[in-house]
Amino acid sequence: MVPRIPTAAVCRSLRRSAIASRCCSGGQHTPLLASRSSLTRASSTTTSSQHAPSPPPPPPPPSSATKQPSDGNSSTFTTVSPDEVSHFNALASSWWDPHGPSRILHLMNPLRHDFIRSIRASVGDTYAAPTGSPVSPSQPQQQGLRYLDIGCGGGIFAESAARLPTTHSVTAIDPTPQVLAIAQAHAKRDPLLNPALSPGRLTYLNTSIEHLPVPRGGADGSDQGYDIVSVFEVLEHVTSPAEFLDRCTPFVRPGGWLVMSTIARTWMSWFTTNLMAEDVLRIVPRGTHDWNKYINEHELRDHFADVNGAATATEAGAAGTGATAGGAIAGAGAGAAGSAVWEAPRCMGVIYVPGVGWREVAGSEKVGNYFFAIRKAPA
Repeated sequence: MVPRIPTAAVCRSLRRSAIASRCCSGGQHTPLLASRSSLTRASSTTTSSQHAPSPPPPPPPPSSATKQPSDGNSSTFTTVSPDEVSHFNALASSWWDPHGPSRILHLMNPLRHDFIRSIRASVGDTYAAPTGSPVSPSQPQQQGLRYLDIGCGGGIFAESAARLPTTHSVTAIDPTPQVLAIAQAHAKRDPLLNPALSPGRLTYLNTSIEHLPVPRGGADGSDQGYDIVSVFEVLEHVTSPAEFLDRCTPFVRPGGWLVMSTIARTWMSWFTTNLMAEDVLRIVPRGTHDWNKYINEHELRDHFADVNGAATATEAGAAGTGATAGGAIAGAGAGAAGSAVWEAPRCMGVIYVPGVGWREVAGSEKVGNYFFAIRKAPA
């Protein structure tokens, strides 16, 4: 039975939400990912234990100083939130229940694959055909796509990607031990994915991106990274989104894709994901979302534009000093994204319709859930 919606309470919350939206930054939200200085915003003051159906507060102002990148192999720095790990550990046992708390993720999964197919088709990418099949006259025979799924959770996307005939391998990582144990147990049920029967097809690692060894790029073309690095419904759960992205980008091979999904920070997304989904309809567990951590699509675009600008400036400086651009960028800290040049991003807005499922809706990336992909320029 669908809970009755308390109309008067909702209307009051909406009025308060609209006032809060107008009051911050002269009617516009302060961007959290608009520049390198604002990328390293502080952790939200709200936590899952304090979650309540109240109007969204204005986002915190951008930092006044640019935080220096830390060592990509650091054993201390992490973008993982202990509160988020605890929250998702509690949901581990129900992860593969298609009618349970993760139902929304199960319903979204087909759109993830549709989006990846569409972005690859947009550049005529025939890079990875099924194992043993010819690819194109200009490309050597390959053995399929290599995926890195960051924040894989219980393995909904990782498993489905590993079963595709165009896939060579999937490496899936997550810092949440109980959830990853569920993922590993579920994969063992399928002979195609069971590591004892199909070694290397699907590999789960209980780690964060900060502690995963970065591909070094062998002289023979080996270890160049992954064809698809996926970050689905993760960006809004990390403590430092800019530094998190800086850790993800080195894993994308030249010509490969960084593919994400997240939520725009608007009054509409607060109404749909916090108030309605969590507090009223209860189709998402309470405390799953923190509105302050949502990231607008234009902030991601600005982030990668800044990265490209930094790479261009470094290359110009290297030309005058005789140093290599890659070396200069790497010297700023392992994981710094400036060494990559990124092509124009692709974006797709999606809306969840109860009883129908997820649907692509043009323009909805400005107000709610969306997919975002960007391709590393081929070498």
